[in-house]
Amino acid sequence: EKFPNEIMLEVRAGAGGDEASLFAKQLAEMYERYAETQGWNWRILDISKNDIGGYKEASIEIDGLGVYKALRFETGVHRIQRIPSTEKQGRIHTSTASVAIMPIFKKVTFELEDSDLEIETSRSGGAGGQSVNKVESAVRIIHKPTGLSVRSTAERSQLKNREKARAILTQKILQLKTEEEDKKNSANRSSQIGTMSRSEKIRTYNEPQDRITDHRIKKSWGSIPKVYAGNIQGIIDAVAEAEEEGE
Repeated sequence: EKFPNEIMLEVRAGAGGDEASLFAKQLAEMYERYAETQGWNWRILDISKNDIGGYKEASIEIDGLGVYKALRFETGVHRIQRIPSTEKQGRIHTSTASVAIMPIFKKVTFELEDSDLEIETSRSGGAGGQSVNKVESAVRIIHKPTGLSVRSTAERSQLKNREKARAILTQKILQLKTEEEDKKNSANRSSQIGTMSRSEKIRTYNEPQDRITDHRIKKSWGSIPKVYAGNIQGIIDAVAEAEEEGE
């Protein structure tokens, strides 16, 4: 089960304030549109928005045939260069958002210890006046030994959100263990594409020049609006090809 058919995609606004949050939202929507072109299902597990509607952070579950295989190299820092709509002088701003793609494996050999967990509940933030807000259904679970945490707000009941958060936390810890193993073994690998961390810059989207560059394979593409609309297959294929050549 090297390439499971279910993932969790996390997008986080990085440096650049409001611009970064708007970019994070654009990236999340780009992957949602791409998922639709592939016939995959996606749903939002949790989103925290800021006052201008940008995403500070979003977690999206995507399932469908080949989803992890296709998106596994999207992890890393994505950088946007553009003139913000609020900018009077027409100056180009640079902001970033980080993406993390996490495989969700069906067979899990690892069990979370209850004593390691701290569970917080809160109300799901929806539009005011909705019945969902009366119940504390949102759940956040913190794994004390690693400091990792997961929030789930998508389900109607606290129990379901708790199950969901727990399942994802298990996967996150497994991922952490796998990454540590990979780091030990990565000295033997000639290709580094597959071992990116979410803190390494992988791609720049330059809007004034309508150019996207993937820094790992030193390749560029045009038509940014099409890419935001989910047309990212060409980029995905090029990165995967380079990884195969480097193996």
